[in-house]
Amino acid sequence: MQPLVVLAEEPQEADHEAILAALLAYNDAAGGPSGYQEVAVLVRHPETGATIGGLWGRIIYDWLFVELLVVPAEFRGAGLGTQLMQTAEAKARASGCVGVWLDTFAFQAPDFYRRLGYQQFGVLPDHPKGRSRFFFMKRLGGAA
Repeated sequence: MQPLVVLAEEPQEADHEAILAALLAYNDAAGGPSGYQEVAVLVRHPETGATIGGLWGRIIYDWLFVELLVVPAEFRGAGLGTQLMQTAEAKARASGCVGVWLDTFAFQAPDFYRRLGYQQFGVLPDHPKGRSRFFFMKRLGGAA
């Protein structure tokens, strides 16, 4: 009997969790314990406490991958993005990570990451068409 391959029109969080669990089980069996953990550094509204921005990532195999980073427009230019990244880097160091890696579009923040000491290690041209997506990394001093 063959499994079904289905393109989900409205993927559910449970689908994501099932795929992630299977991948982590495989990785841990094949490559040793991955140390997978999610990392969230949140920006909360000063009056309501609602999450209005922040950083979301995951630690796996001694590196922190920053998946999402957003500073609300009204708070940009005041060092909040730097604070988010420094907090995530401190968490990565405390977790024994070797470094941090991430990607960003040309119209987002490549120069911001360069100023923070990140080095470009790749580029995906025409993503989106006519623009580029950049991949950055930073090795962390003091990591185990």
